[in-house]
Amino acid sequence: PDLDTRMRENLLLQTYLRRAVEKGQLKLHYQPQIEISSNRISGVEALLRWTHDELGDVSPARFIPVAEASGLIVPIGSWVINTACSQIRAWQDAGMPTKVAVNLSAHQFRYGCLVDVVKTALSASGAASSLLELELTESALMDDPKAAAQVLGELESLGVTIAIDDFGTGYSSLAYLKMFSLHKLKIDRSFVKDVAHDPEDAAIVGGLVSLAHSLGMRVV
Repeated sequence: PDLDTRMRENLLLQTYLRRAVEKGQLKLHYQPQIEISSNRISGVEALLRWTHDELGDVSPARFIPVAEASGLIVPIGSWVINTACSQIRAWQDAGMPTKVAVNLSAHQFRYGCLVDVVKTALSASGAASSLLELELTESALMDDPKAAAQVLGELESLGVTIAIDDFGTGYSSLAYLKMFSLHKLKIDRSFVKDVAHDPEDAAIVGGLVSLAHSLGMRVV
């Protein structure tokens, strides 16, 4: 019975998600990233939020897996990239150039014609490519490293920044820091959340920061 209920809920969410973009129910919220040395905002991360007419606010933890399983993450992901680029341009025009980081799902990276989507979004909005940052999880890279390297190379040629998300868990490998075109590491929160009072976490984070800096990469 629990599985049956869950399946019906997922099918209902799929139906609602298909209409969410055209109904304007999806929004991007922008979470600041702070540079520790200056205490200034160095950029923002775009966070997808969904408010449904009947369901109210639907947690990303609930609707993102449904979007990925159904393939809806591809058109939704394209909407996110286009919306983020429009916001970049708006901040440029207001004299506040701000780097915006966008999360990419593994499905979107593999099957979403990503390079064309990014190229079109930048061209249509007039946003500076240097202000767009794309975040990838490690699993998206390691499933097909050769194909991933080619896509990352094409994205880098557009001038966008590439970040690796949740570093330190899952498929973490020092080899792909050398293999792929990466500019930034985002250390997984499982290490960061206790860093102030857990010496082991502090040692791990300190080591990752030193490693990234020695490779010319920035760290979140």
